[in-house]
Amino acid sequence: MSQATRILIGLIVGLTAGIAAAAVAPDRALDWADYVRPVGTAWLNALRMTIVPLVVSLLITGIGATAKAARASRLATRAIVTFIALLWLSSLLGALLTPLALAWFPLAGDAAEALRQTFAAAKPVGDIPPFSEFLQAMIPTNPIAAAANDSFLPLIIFTTVFAFAVTRLPNEPRERLTGFFQALADAMLVVVNWVLWLGPIGVFALAYVVGARAGTSAFGALIHYVLIVAGVGAVVSLVAYPLAVLGGRVPLGRFARAIAPAQAVAISTQSSLASLPEMLRSTEKTGVPVASGGMVLPMAVAIFRFTGPVMNIAVAIYVAHVFGIHLGPAQLAAGVAAAAITTMGAVGLPGQVSFISSIAPIAIAMGVPIEPLALLVAVETMPDLVRTIGNVMMDVAVTTAIVGKDAEPATEADALLAQD
Repeated sequence: MSQATRILIGLIVGLTAGIAAAAVAPDRALDWADYVRPVGTAWLNALRMTIVPLVVSLLITGIGATAKAARASRLATRAIVTFIALLWLSSLLGALLTPLALAWFPLAGDAAEALRQTFAAAKPVGDIPPFSEFLQAMIPTNPIAAAANDSFLPLIIFTTVFAFAVTRLPNEPRERLTGFFQALADAMLVVVNWVLWLGPIGVFALAYVVGARAGTSAFGALIHYVLIVAGVGAVVSLVAYPLAVLGGRVPLGRFARAIAPAQAVAISTQSSLASLPEMLRSTEKTGVPVASGGMVLPMAVAIFRFTGPVMNIAVAIYVAHVFGIHLGPAQLAAGVAAAAITTMGAVGLPGQVSFISSIAPIAIAMGVPIEPLALLVAVETMPDLVRTIGNVMMDVAVTTAIVGKDAEPATEADALLAQD
């Protein structure tokens, strides 16, 4: 049984037990919740202890891999620049669309109140300055203190600068430093997997408390969360179509027909890597030469996750909505920057690992409590499906746009595929 399935079962069993206990003996159910809650809190703390070293090491190794790919050729450099620009666009769209979606379809008041009571000990974190001081506060005077104080945006800025500095070192010290942080990341991933192995217990405890307090509305709250986050991700994924039409000069109908088989594979496998062969065929059908597409598309699959920023910041904004936290310009700007940057270090990670390592820094940078993430990770399966489909669509679209229709087919076979 997969890790995601085990945690989802723990969520369902915990909610059901809490709802049943509240229906039979309401007062006793809440008393039991006081005993169960520390188990979930301890599991959450175990996840939290991995965030700083995991994010720092992944960001350094991710930027190192990106810089190495960019040195390969001029086409690779153009691809990297395009990827980074699109990641920032994704993050910005998430910050704009998620509040609109929540204003149009807010969470019911009783469900929100029950979730707030479940995580009653949760408090806003981080130190978000007034907007007039925002740029100044982004530069940490002490990165160690920034990490200790949960000031994640200054820590991310420092780590990004440090990572790019590492890429400028001679080969031997660069490889030594990169190898150290890669080993640190690998070790922390082992720890995270140990913690997630205990996930069904921790999620059961948290879900029991939610079920006992919220009753059946707890299921409605989780469904509402999935609809909002997955819906925002699906809408932003549609950017792939105008990108292919305007950037790659591919007719809309032709692109839609070309991408459909790759979308089907993404739905069945929930893996961008497994969809790569069909994605290569999709790019060929749009007229992209095999040689150029074979360089850009695997690079996109390896280091480009377009749906990451938009859906990650959507989760943080959703948690703020539940807790009634007003997000001003400084908070949203911090979230946009954190979402765009941390995505560069989250590629290739399992869904539940990247959920914690990517979203927790965004939430902390925005001053949003991260305790609910321990519960929301259990229902990541459906949003993760939208993430995969959106990434597959954008990988093909961005490859089409980067290579462009002005490139001549490399071979006669390419020409025939382009005419198909």
